Amino acid sequence: MFTSIISRASTATIFDRFSYSTDTKNKTENQDAMAAPVNTTSRLERLRHLMESSKYNLSVYVVPSEDAHQSEYVAACDERRAFISGFDGSAGCAVVTADKALMFTDGRYFLQARQQMDSNWTLMKSGVGGVPTWQEYIATHLPSGSRVGIDPTLVSVATASDLQARMGERGVELVALAENLVDASWNERPVRPTDLVFVHDAKYAGEAHADKIWRVREKAAAAGAQGIVVSALDEVAWLLNLRGSDISFNPVFFAYVVVTNERVALYIDEQKLDSEVRGHLQGIDILPYSAIFEEMRALAAATAGAPTKLLAGPSVSWALAQALGDKIDVTTPSPLPMLKALKNPAELDGMRNCHVRDGAAMAEFFGWLENELLFNNGHLRLTESDVADKLEDLRRAQPLCVGLSFDTISSVGANGAIIHYKPTRGHDALLDINQMFLLDSGGQYRDGTTDVTRTVHFGTPSAWQRECFTRVLKGHIALDRAVFPAGTSGYVLDPLARMPLWEVGLDFRHGTGHGVGSFLCVHEGPQGVSMRKSVLDAGFQHGMTITNEPGYYEDGAFGIRIENTCLVVKTDTPYDYTSGSGYLTFEPVTMVPIQKKLVQAGMLSAEERLWLDRYHDKVWESVSPLLEKDGLGYNWLKRETSPL
Repeated sequence: MFTSIISRASTATIFDRFSYSTDTKNKTENQDAMAAPVNTTSRLERLRHLMESSKYNLSVYVVPSEDAHQSEYVAACDERRAFISGFDGSAGCAVVTADKALMFTDGRYFLQARQQMDSNWTLMKSGVGGVPTWQEYIATHLPSGSRVGIDPTLVSVATASDLQARMGERGVELVALAENLVDASWNERPVRPTDLVFVHDAKYAGEAHADKIWRVREKAAAAGAQGIVVSALDEVAWLLNLRGSDISFNPVFFAYVVVTNERVALYIDEQKLDSEVRGHLQGIDILPYSAIFEEMRALAAATAGAPTKLLAGPSVSWALAQALGDKIDVTTPSPLPMLKALKNPAELDGMRNCHVRDGAAMAEFFGWLENELLFNNGHLRLTESDVADKLEDLRRAQPLCVGLSFDTISSVGANGAIIHYKPTRGHDALLDINQMFLLDSGGQYRDGTTDVTRTVHFGTPSAWQRECFTRVLKGHIALDRAVFPAGTSGYVLDPLARMPLWEVGLDFRHGTGHGVGSFLCVHEGPQGVSMRKSVLDAGFQHGMTITNEPGYYEDGAFGIRIENTCLVVKTDTPYDYTSGSGYLTFEPVTMVPIQKKLVQAGMLSAEERLWLDRYHDKVWESVSPLLEKDGLGYNWLKRETSPL
C-alpha cells in the first residue's frame, strides 16, 4: 500500500541574511514561479579551455565543496562548486571531463540538485545502489593515461592518498595544481572577508585559552608528537576563545594555528585583529595567513633528520601535508575535535539557557503565525520568506542572540520534502492552512547554538499525515529515552529512531543526529547518530551534544521532521555492567512544543504519552516566565503544552 504512493527520495557579518538560489517550489500552486537553473554553458566552456591547454593537459577536473580548511559551509568566495554547477547545497562534488559534467551528492539533495542544475549536468545519486561516489568514479572509471586535476588545498590528505593509491594501479595520475581553475575562470568572484575577530568571553567558554593550549600540548606529547597543526576553522576559534564572521551563520574566521612546545603561531590576516584581540593573544606569534605553507616547508627543512612530528589528522589538506612532508602525522587522530566536543559545565549551562530563550522566540513566532493565518484570514498572504524573516526578528530580540545558526528552512507542502530547502523571495510558496509546514531553524547566542525543527498543520491533517508524523515521533521518543553504556556509538543507536518507520516500509535518507557547537558551527563532530560507519569511531561521552531528528519525506506532498538538541549526560542505573565507566542518556534542551494535533494518540504507548506530557510540562515551566502573560505566544504555549 505504502510503496504504491510513496517516492523513496529523501530525504557583511556572519549573521547577515544570506541569499541562496531556490530549489523547487510548491508543486500545487507555485510551479510557474520556480526559479530557472543557472545557465552553466559558458562557465564550463572556460573551465574546459583551461583543462585542455598545454599548461595543464587535464582529462578531468574535480571541484569539491570544501574550502582550504575542509569546512562544510564556506564563504561566498569559496563557493566554487556552486558557481560552476548552479547547485548550492552544502554537500557535493563536481567532476568535469571533456564531454561530461557530473554532480555527486547524497539523498538530502537529490531534489534540490535536480531543480537547480541545467541540462549540462548529470546528477549522480551517491548512496543509491550501483552509483559510485566521486572518489570511486575517479579511481575506477577513467582510462589509463588520464590526468585528474584538483586544487590540493580543497581535498583532505586522506582522500588524496586513497585516490593516488587506487588510481596508480590503473595508470591514472592525480595532479595537484597550484592554480584553482574555477577561480581562473570566475570573472566576478567575491573577495575574501576581512571582518574583525572578537574575543569569546571566558564566562561562556568556561576555560581560558592558555589552559586549552596546555591540554593540547599534553595530548600531542602523549601521542609522541612535538606539536599540532590546527586547520579546521571551528577548532582554531575554540582553541583561542575567539570568534569571527567570515562564513555566514558560522562564527569562525580564516586562520591556522600551529602549537609546539616552543611557541604558538597564529596565521591570519592581521587587519582582522584589533587592540583587544591582540592583548588577548599576548605571547602568541602572529603571522600572515598565506605564510603557513612557506613556514611549514621551512620547518620541515630545519628538522630534516630529526624525529619531529606534528599531529594534524587525516582531514588536513593535501597541500599542508605536502608542505610538511614526513614531518606530519596524518594517521593519528587530532585531539582537537574531541576536546571541543566535550562541553565543560559553563558550556552545558549555556546550551540549556540559550535554548530557553530560543523557545520563547519560537512560542512568540507560532502564536503570531497562527493568529495571522486563522484569525486574520491570511490577509497578509504570508510567504515562506516572510515567516522566516519574522522568526529571525524575534530571535534577534532575545538576550545574547547575535543571529542565525543557519539559513532558515521554511517550507510549505511539497517543499517540505526537500530536506535542505531554502526559500528565495519571489520564488517561494504562500503559507496554506491546508498543507503541512516544516520549519527548521536555529540561533547563535553568546552562550550557545540552537537547532530545532517542528512540523505543524494549521488546518485539518489527513489520517496518513498523522500516522507518518506519529511514527516519526515514536522514533524520536525511542532515541531520547535510550540509556546506554558510555562509549556507545551513534551507529548502534540509529535504528531506534527508524524502527517505527521501518516496520511499515518507510525510512528517511539523512542522519538522525549531529553534534552542535557552543557558539560555533551548528554541525559539529566527531559524534553523530547515523547509519554511516564513520560515527563508529566516536562513542558518546558525558558533555557531548547531539540532535535527535528523525523524519519522513514524501515527494510532491509534504515533509516531516521533529528535531531537538540534546546534551549527553550521565544517568544512574541500578547496576553497572561497565565496571565503572557508567551509563548515559540524552537530556533534551530544546524547549518548543510538539504539535499534538498531528499525533495519533492511539499509536503511542503509555510510556510514550507520558514522555510527551512530561516534555511539554518542562517546556511550559521553562519558557512561560519569559512571555507576556495572555499574549499570543503565552496563550499558544499554554494550549500546546497541555496534556495529550
